[in-house]
Amino acid sequence: MLGKTAGGLFWMARYLERAENTARLLETGQRMALTRSNGADEEWGPVLQTAGVLQGYQSKYDEVTKDNAIDWLLRDTENPSSIRSVIKQARDNARLVRTALTYEVWSAVNGAWMRLEDQLKRRVGERDLPNVLELVRERTTLVRGAILGSMMRNDIYDFLRLGTFIERADNVGRILDVKYFVLLPTAFSVGSSLDNVQWEIILRSIGAGGGYRMTRGQKSGASDIADFLILDERMPRSLSFCSRKLVENLGYLAKDYGTEMPSAALATALYQKFDGREISEIFEQGLHEYIQDVLTELGKISAQIEIDYRFNE
Repeated sequence: MLGKTAGGLFWMARYLERAENTARLLETGQRMALTRSNGADEEWGPVLQTAGVLQGYQSKYDEVTKDNAIDWLLRDTENPSSIRSVIKQARDNARLVRTALTYEVWSAVNGAWMRLEDQLKRRVGERDLPNVLELVRERTTLVRGAILGSMMRNDIYDFLRLGTFIERADNVGRILDVKYFVLLPTAFSVGSSLDNVQWEIILRSIGAGGGYRMTRGQKSGASDIADFLILDERMPRSLSFCSRKLVENLGYLAKDYGTEMPSAALATALYQKFDGREISEIFEQGLHEYIQDVLTELGKISAQIEIDYRFNE
């Protein structure tokens, strides 16, 4: 496969996953703001920081406000990571690799772009925000279903999956980090009702509430929820699950192409950070430090995949 085609597939999947993840992050920010007594606009600063777009926001706005933060994340075309921007980039990459996609996948991607472009031409009010975020999740889920249901399990599929799971792991890591390191008011709040409510909100916003109750019952609290989102391989958004999928899909590419690339070794090293670990060890190490290490390794893997498979050629 041409490197340019592999790169188009990889980034199409990343941008689609980023759109859904940004929608989840917006929902998380909105719900967490309701748990604060002051409800200050400044609470949206950590959300922008988590999304990696705070610096860009500050170049346009003098202060952080809820309405501007939501608009920046949702539809501002000056923000290359806004939902509106990444859906367009996903569609542009899909068009670039159109011949590698099934009709069902192309139709789902193109349909997502057309529907969301129409919805996001105007500012979205707080009352309409939940419905718009639901539409984002619905449309990206349709694309994912088309990929799973119509694509051959070959190198094309593997590059799509690599993009999906790198972006998903990065997002879950960032949401965990913003909760534990940025949003928590003081060390005295650990284990408090506020702490537990915020962990519950994160669980629901990641779409993990049902799976958590099925496997963990009514138990709640930082340790159980963090264990589920980091180490439980049955959970398709856990860091462990995502890292294992990176190992598997890079292994399939190695088999197809007859050589194992350096990115495969990096993915294996990342997976070993989860395999056989206990959540107590991670908390002792420091959750923030652990998550930052994982995010750094994910960045290295992504960059190495681009080099290994010559995305720029």
